[in-house]
Amino acid sequence: MLQETVNSDVAGSTTSGHAKRLPVRKKREGNSRLFSIILHTLLIIGALIMASPFVWMILTSLKDTSQAFSDPPVWIPNPFVWSNYPDSLNALPFNLAYFNSIYIAVIVVACQLVTCSMAGYAFARINFPGRSLIFVLFLATMMIPFQLTIIPIFMTMKYLGWLDTHLSLIVPPALFSAFGVFLMRQFIMGIPHELEEAAIVDGANRWTIYIRVILPLLRAPLSALGIFSFLAQWNNFFMPLIMLNSSDKFTVPLMLNQFRGQYATEWTMVMAGSVIAVVPVLIVYILAQRYIIQGIAMTGLKS
Repeated sequence: MLQETVNSDVAGSTTSGHAKRLPVRKKREGNSRLFSIILHTLLIIGALIMASPFVWMILTSLKDTSQAFSDPPVWIPNPFVWSNYPDSLNALPFNLAYFNSIYIAVIVVACQLVTCSMAGYAFARINFPGRSLIFVLFLATMMIPFQLTIIPIFMTMKYLGWLDTHLSLIVPPALFSAFGVFLMRQFIMGIPHELEEAAIVDGANRWTIYIRVILPLLRAPLSALGIFSFLAQWNNFFMPLIMLNSSDKFTVPLMLNQFRGQYATEWTMVMAGSVIAVVPVLIVYILAQRYIIQGIAMTGLKS
């Protein structure tokens, strides 16, 4: 009888405690749902604000000249002037500029993936005198504005006879990327040493370890670095402006600049050319954005 009373009291207290926790749990779920709604609303508003210039560029590329800067602004073209796109392509040799930009960006990306991964492996795994000091000095170059280095780079390219050639756009960024080396070094430091020790036991040297052990594990950061490098080279305007003089060697950003100078008032055609120029960048970003996020998220901050 006493045992039944105790069990009854315990069951009652348990039921009472569970009943008290239900409102608290519902309240927390309600607060979490409200926070999620507010957060998503703010993110949607921010996305719309960020996308509005791009949307305006596309819509302006389909307007006629009278509607481009009308007051009040006209968002929806009336009528849609699709001829702005073929007209912009025929006005300047965009096909040649596209080819120049693509092959320069591809070569630079391929070279950076090799040099940055090798340098990152050296800084992360090989003990040599002054390694930490050299790495700090290497990173310090990221704080120097690029505009301050353009004069010595220009003089070097002139001494080598590379002015007005694509070598002046390929060699400097292909051989040196402090950001790429930092990205590779930080990721490699997170790779367990046991993998390399096992390879050494099997008789592997540094090159074998780098090629067969390290590189297969660097797919995510290499993908992120390749995408960043491609976007940087595709949008590069300053270096081609300084180094190139011949129109047949112009890249897409430099060709757009010439287009704007030639059609100072034809802003609809300028916008059409800008839309054409941004398509490859948009495609690369859409197809590879998961690699960007994965590569950055998997790169640690170990020192």
